[in-house]
Amino acid sequence: MLHRRLVLAVSSTHKYQNACAKVIRSIPKKSSTNTPLGTTPTSCRSFSCSRNLATVDQEAVLRDFKETFHFQAATCDIKDLGQNVDTAVEKQVVLHGYLGNKRQAGKNLIFVELQSTDLTHVVQVVAVQKGDAAQNAAYASLKSLNNDSPVAITGFVKGRKAKPSSSKIQEETTQITEVEVELTDIAPLNHFPKDIIVTDETVFPPEQRHLQIRNEKRLRDALRFRSRAASIIRTELCENQGFIEVETPLLFKSTPEGAREFLVPTRAEGMAYALPQSPQQYKQILMASGIPRYLQFAKCFRDEDLRADRQPEFTQVDLEMAFATGKDVMSAVERTVKKLWSTLLGVERPDAFPRLTYEEAMSTYGSDKPDRRYGSKIQRIEYLLPVDLIGKIGPLNDPIVEVMKIPISDDPARTRKFVTKFMDSPESKPFNENPDGQPGIFIFDPRRPLSGLQAFGFEAAEVLEDTLDLTDGDLVVLQARPREPLFGGSTLMGNLRLALHKAAVAWDFIPAPEGFDFMWVTDFPLFSPTSTSEPGQGGSAGLSATHHPFTAPKTAEDVDLLLTNPREVKAEHYDLVVNGVELGGGSRRIHSAAVQELVLRDILKMSDERLKDFAHLIEVLRAGCPPHAGLALGFDRLVAVMLGRESVRDVIAFPKSGKGEDLLVKSPSRMTEEQLQTYHLRLRE
Repeated sequence: MLHRRLVLAVSSTHKYQNACAKVIRSIPKKSSTNTPLGTTPTSCRSFSCSRNLATVDQEAVLRDFKETFHFQAATCDIKDLGQNVDTAVEKQVVLHGYLGNKRQAGKNLIFVELQSTDLTHVVQVVAVQKGDAAQNAAYASLKSLNNDSPVAITGFVKGRKAKPSSSKIQEETTQITEVEVELTDIAPLNHFPKDIIVTDETVFPPEQRHLQIRNEKRLRDALRFRSRAASIIRTELCENQGFIEVETPLLFKSTPEGAREFLVPTRAEGMAYALPQSPQQYKQILMASGIPRYLQFAKCFRDEDLRADRQPEFTQVDLEMAFATGKDVMSAVERTVKKLWSTLLGVERPDAFPRLTYEEAMSTYGSDKPDRRYGSKIQRIEYLLPVDLIGKIGPLNDPIVEVMKIPISDDPARTRKFVTKFMDSPESKPFNENPDGQPGIFIFDPRRPLSGLQAFGFEAAEVLEDTLDLTDGDLVVLQARPREPLFGGSTLMGNLRLALHKAAVAWDFIPAPEGFDFMWVTDFPLFSPTSTSEPGQGGSAGLSATHHPFTAPKTAEDVDLLLTNPREVKAEHYDLVVNGVELGGGSRRIHSAAVQELVLRDILKMSDERLKDFAHLIEVLRAGCPPHAGLALGFDRLVAVMLGRESVRDVIAFPKSGKGEDLLVKSPSRMTEEQLQTYHLRLRE
């Protein structure tokens, strides 16, 4: 059905172009001899068709444009009519808005819906012919205008009693049914072209994001919600908690903080700015500058692989506190988040958010940002298993073996159906191809020997049944992993836990989890093994900072481990997690210039050349910088989570595609030879 509509839309566009071509042929030759290419005739005033037309009546175009310069100011909003019915009736009003559906009720009578400028309210306008000359002219003008055209309307408010309309435009707006407006004058402010087809079923592609926003209330509501959320955060932090909003530069310098950067070349040969991955260094500089509490809605840029919750440019609520520890930051952020949820969603959270250490989160849920609403805690059971079963699980010698329970159904046959469907789906591929061994999957079924757990042996099956509190139809999943310290963001068992639950929800085997589960994940490793897929900080030690290289150790004992066993150092690093989404992360910073230089030079083993990139920060810390800590909330993610949206693209006005492209404006664009020469660049083959 959608394909057919798209074909019709394309077909209609061709018909419209052909109609425009006929108009061109009808223009007198005298008027077309001095007109430029790529412009539009008066009778087809539409930017969308201008590129298809060869000639234009320039004077008419400019005359029509001038007519839109001076229009009457609105005397009230459309929503005001519904709130002040008694005082509005019989008064003359001027309203601004967009024309909606028109209905010819008789030879001389037209009813039209007028949408408010914010597209939230609708009032009916009545146009009658056979009135005075001005009214007849307004009738004719209204009749000639297409739906969705912006107008300024003058008329008298009349009382009315009517039932709400059932059209989509009315379903998505508040209808003013107590009054209507009798048209006396109308000023067209632009024309909506006929080649753009808008129906209740029209699906606009990303290339027409402006039409998506204009025609999808869900998108407009998300942007309004986002604006309200930003206002609440500013009020809470600036007015109630004493933060100062400071803007930091977007043209920064290239420094190895952990992600790939976007470079901005300059006309000075070989010189470039870098767009900031975050304002991290600037906000630490502010802490040394006597700014006690800093806040910024910061634009950040990272050239990284994109997912539903990632964009190459994104917004974060960035904050930093001087003379503070991580506990102070978590308290300020928790207070702000609770204010957001209570004000916008009516969700009250009087208790403090629970805290899990990184080790607890990874070992219990297989993720450093777990969604605990699913349950299914992971437990180690290698000590219970027969040696021959461990050998069958996979090729690892002396592995750690973990188990979890997922209640799919109380009917073992139904659970078996789910397992078959999952194992045949693409979602199972990474788990079936795991070099450490495929998962072992069992279904608890009392009608089978040892309730389907015969592979465990009598004693282990009995302990497992009791430990996991197994009931009919429960899915029991086994997975081995190497016996080594946990690192990274998730384990394979954690990924499998999430994949099974999401599949069970998507296929209607279990209900989707509800509510909001907040937590702090703390005590991350200060350093992690360098990943081959990420740039890290460019040191030669085989380590990179888990958060960033300015993060402080958690305790005095951790400081002592810096030189002897850096892999064991815990960081005062904390992430705010809700429903399996990391809303933000922060840490206490290293405020000592000497210690910061030691970490960069002796722990991460950065080269002298790389160290020069941080010389400014070292010098700032040297000038008596106080202890400080901070955090950045991903604002796009936060709004998406609050609204229950799967992708941050649904809460950003003009998002990039999965390839990092803005399909509306067609960016990024290929550099021209002239630009390459200006910036002393050359393309490599």
